[in-house]
This record gives sequence, structure tokens and C-alpha cells, in this order.
Amino acid sequence: MTPPAASRIAVVTGASSGIGAATARQLAAAGYRVVLTARRKDRIEALAEEITAAGHSATAYQLDVTDRAAVDEFATAFRTVGVLVNNAGGALGLDPVESGDPADWRQMYETNVIGTLNLTQALLPKLEASGDGTVVVVSSTAGHGTYEGGAGYVAAKHGAHVLAETLRLEIVGRPVRVVEVAPGLVKTEEFALTRFGGDSERAEQVYQGVPDPLTADDVADTITWAVTRPSHVNIDLLVVRPRAQASNTKLHRETR
Repeated sequence: MTPPAASRIAVVTGASSGIGAATARQLAAAGYRVVLTARRKDRIEALAEEITAAGHSATAYQLDVTDRAAVDEFATAFRTVGVLVNNAGGALGLDPVESGDPADWRQMYETNVIGTLNLTQALLPKLEASGDGTVVVVSSTAGHGTYEGGAGYVAAKHGAHVLAETLRLEIVGRPVRVVEVAPGLVKTEEFALTRFGGDSERAEQVYQGVPDPLTADDVADTITWAVTRPSHVNIDLLVVRPRAQASNTKLHRETR
């Protein structure tokens, strides 16, 4: 389904890797002119070139979602925006509450919640002006249930979930949908590695023995499906997990 001209621009945050990059590729293939944002300029420029070479439209824009002045300046580049995918986020550490680093908690909250707030506030008038806008918040199953060692990330993703839920209540009747996609265990190149400060062995243990964890493309496919539903259809919340994961604390691992 080709998006109408006024709503054809799709902004994707955290597009330098993982779910963000995969989502940008799939939205471009679906007919959107994707705007890739992330802090790593080289990564999004390379992705923009890849998407353009495939015959689609993509633009790279270096952006830190926690920098409100930069976000507001970014928003001035658009008259209308059709889709905003708030994907920038991430987890830091797996420490218990009694020893967790407040700096990690603060950074997770700033990126996952305040970053989402910044982009949503700045682009909401542009989304509404399109006459058919969609805000996507990529939260996590962590936003719907806690687990030991995850309190900082869980708190941030609960914040993202509540932001989406409340926004949907507040703008009902206006031509903007609010979609939340909450992935479970996803194996990407960087998520666990970042969480454990570059410790590749510890990062790999997260997925050890798990048959077929989700991939970035799985989540991107889910996001693209939700975005491309008919305008009157709002996918409020879509929780997507691998078959091997029954909950945040129940994960099947195969042993050799």
C-alpha cells in the first residue's frame, strides 16, 4: 500500500544499526522516503547510500535525540511527516537495585523516554499536518513486566509504554495514530554488547542455547505491518517474542 504524498516521509531514530536500520530498509521498500537519524553519521550515511542504490529514497541526518535544541532544529526541515519511529534507546548493565549505577539509569531514561518525548513533541504538528500521521514507540517486553537485574531498563521502558498510552488518549480525534511495538528477546549486533560494556562473551551468553531468537528484520516487519494498515486501523500495542520465550523470566534453552 503506497502512502499518500503528504504522509510519505518516515523518520526513524536510532537507525545506525539493528531494529532501526532494518525498519528504515523496510519502510523505504514500502514506499516511504525515509529519514535516518542517529549519532553515528558514518553508519547512517552508508545506510542511506545502500537504500538509494536499491532504488528507494533515504536521507541521513546526524542527531542526538536527547539534545532538545538539535531536535527542534531538525523538525524545522519538514512541512509534513507521515511516520515517526521512536526506536533510539538501549539498555545499560544488569545490576540489582542496591548496586545499580545511577548514571546508567539516568542515561537509559534520557534516551528511551526523554528522547522519545523530544521527537514526538517536535514532530507532532508535522504528523498532524499530513492528515494521516503515525507515531511508533518501540518499547520492549521490559515495559510490561520486570525481571531481576533489569530495574533501570524496565523503568525506562515502562516510561516509554506509558508515554505512548497517554498520548493516544490525549490526541484521540486527531489524524495521528499511536502504535507501540514491544519486542522480546531480539539478537542484534549491538544490544547485548552495549548492555555489558563491550563484553562479547557475556553478551553472547544472553542468547546461548536459545533456538531462533527474534532478528531485527522480524521486528522491522512487525513495525512496517502496523504502519501500513489502513488509516482507520490503530495497532495500539503489539508484543512480539520468539517462540522460545514465554515471558521475560521464562526462556527455553537447548542443551547439547
